[in-house]
Amino acid sequence: MEAPQMYVHYCEEVECEEWGGWGNSPSPAVAIRWWCFEHFPHKSYEQEQALRRKLEAAERGDIVQR
Repeated sequence: MEAPQMYVHYCEEVECEEWGGWGNSPSPAVAIRWWCFEHFPHKSYEQEQALRRKLEAAERGDIVQR
């Protein structure tokens, strides 16, 4: 049995070099597209609000990590 292969996906957004850990495809016949969480277009309302709060805190300098 062969070991699973690791695939490296980067964000689909132009000029974004973040890891594309969030994938989506409308059907099994269509290739999956990958985005970082910030650019992922299929976030829930709650996820969108959490990201907004995180980005606002970063702008104020309230958090160190990205």
